[in-house]
Amino acid sequence: MAAYGLYTHIASNKTRSILLLGGLFLLVYVMVFAGALIAEAVMNSQRPFDDYIVLATRDLIQALPYATIGSALWIVIAYFFNQSIIDAVTGGHDVTRQEQPRLYNLLENLCISRGIPMPKLKIVDSPALNAFASGLNRSQYSVTVTSGLLNALDDREMEAVLGHELTHIRNGDVQLMVIAVIIAGVIGFVAELVFRLFFNSSWRFGGGRSSSSSSDGDKKGGGAFAIILLAVALIGLAWGLSLVVRFALSRSREFLADAGSVELTKDPDAMISALRKIEGRGELPGATSAVMEMCIDNPREGFADLFATHPSVDSRVKALVKYAGGRDPGPLPLPGGEVTDETGHGVPRYDGSSPEAQPEPPHKGPWDSSPEPAPSPPGPIPGPWGRR
Repeated sequence: MAAYGLYTHIASNKTRSILLLGGLFLLVYVMVFAGALIAEAVMNSQRPFDDYIVLATRDLIQALPYATIGSALWIVIAYFFNQSIIDAVTGGHDVTRQEQPRLYNLLENLCISRGIPMPKLKIVDSPALNAFASGLNRSQYSVTVTSGLLNALDDREMEAVLGHELTHIRNGDVQLMVIAVIIAGVIGFVAELVFRLFFNSSWRFGGGRSSSSSSDGDKKGGGAFAIILLAVALIGLAWGLSLVVRFALSRSREFLADAGSVELTKDPDAMISALRKIEGRGELPGATSAVMEMCIDNPREGFADLFATHPSVDSRVKALVKYAGGRDPGPLPLPGGEVTDETGHGVPRYDGSSPEAQPEPPHKGPWDSSPEPAPSPPGPIPGPWGRR
């Protein structure tokens, strides 16, 4: 079904995301089938190729409940502990209105204007320019921003970023992304384990057999090696597809979050200028790829855009210009300029004050072009009542 407006795009995207998430679960079963192939080949290497397929299919049917329960258990664990893990990785901590009145008031005003429950507000002490939303239920929802972002953006731009993250919460993006990261993580863990065993170990099949029985087995079947190759190929395919699905989920949601921010703030120019300031300055040192996928911008580029977790800032800005009527100022410098950190990345240089505290130059009026008055002469000015 074609999508014509913002809300139909959101509904259509949710449907596609659920299908992609179902595809991730199918990839788990592909991994189980590949494991069954390997197990059958290890136990008996003298069967024909077709026998291994039949036996592995039987093993898969028997293992389906256990694989499903295991995946669900991982999701339950993440349900209770995902926010603690994210905070431990990023160093995020809760802040109150007294500690961050400017940021707290901006978020609270957005929530009140749309009747959205107020999420927790967290700060990461980092010069990087980034923000992300997280949580799997209403009690866990939080919006995290870096101290660098707080210093670099003005109120309009910060409000646009907060609107972007609130849209992720409203659209249910954070739940889908956390679940996708969990399932893809399980697939990646199993795949890496199998590859390490395959390449670092000398697997032997059908050990303890005599040479005569081995030669007989080679004549009768001996499809174990081909089965092992098939299993490794399936595992590699599942691993690669899980990454593609995971990144596709992230990319498709950023455009909608940008549009949702404009809907909340009615200010496309603020969203554009915020993206231009954040562009290429969002690297969080020590953050895992799973955390960076949740951020408003991920400077870690993918190969030929296939493994990129975010659309480029240019494409996002072009969409805002085309559909929201915004104006693109081009790449923007930061207040105070930039310095290079120990990793070689450009980070903003701050003078210790927030953007709103910077004095603005006086606005000129229509008569400001008149000549400046002559300076007064030194000493007392004689007047009609002065001392004679």
